[in-house]
Amino acid sequence: MPPTPLFSTQIDSLPVDVYETNEAMGQAAAQVAADILHRAIAERGRANIIIATGNSQLTFLQALREMDVDWPQVTVFHMDEYVALPEGHPASFPTFLHRHFLDYIDVGEFYPVRARSGRLEQDCADYASLLRAHPADFCALGYGENGHLAFNDPPFAEFNDPVWVKVVRLAEASRRQQVGEGHFAGLDEVPTHAITLTIPALLAARHVLAIVPEARKAEAVRRALLEPISESCPGSILRTTPHARLFLDADSASQVPNLH
Repeated sequence: MPPTPLFSTQIDSLPVDVYETNEAMGQAAAQVAADILHRAIAERGRANIIIATGNSQLTFLQALREMDVDWPQVTVFHMDEYVALPEGHPASFPTFLHRHFLDYIDVGEFYPVRARSGRLEQDCADYASLLRAHPADFCALGYGENGHLAFNDPPFAEFNDPVWVKVVRLAEASRRQQVGEGHFAGLDEVPTHAITLTIPALLAARHVLAIVPEARKAEAVRRALLEPISESCPGSILRTTPHARLFLDADSASQVPNLH
């Protein structure tokens, strides 16, 4: 049985479930993801997913890899990668996904985001084509500490972005978050640019699972749920997305009245 939420509500169009712990939240989100995969594979014989990286996703990824899923029928995409980071760098997002997810299961295909100097425009176009050819059954994402979705940081995020994949300059808040999570030793080591899926590409998935634990995300959760829907807090767009669902733990929900 999946964990029972401490509290459930809906804010605008967005269902919100709050769990006692990060682990319970991750287990609950993984069960929802597995159910989506079971239905997709039963209906079409295949499934496609977009998953996020970052320490806040670890309990979800650990629970998902243990679910009884026909993984060889699943194609995996992810959201972003730093420009010109050396292949195999410990902070590379494909490396992260192998370390915490892909090395435990046998998926059908994994398409890593490539971000090669001198090839960025082509890398963006190629990945957008792959995404359009493999419509996602779910996109599992989180809020950054500045409210970002993938690397769509304020003030650069665009709710109506005309492209699905692009090069972005990273906000300092995002770069500091990567240092805080232990992926880089200092700010000067964090790349200044990345390739990211845009907000329309993320929300094009049939289901959007927003997985946002930890006290360090509490302010982003408060802004995303209570302040006006705005590109200054990209995560707020999920309140207008009927096929999205937000999973919180008690810590990340702590600044929102009536969620704890």
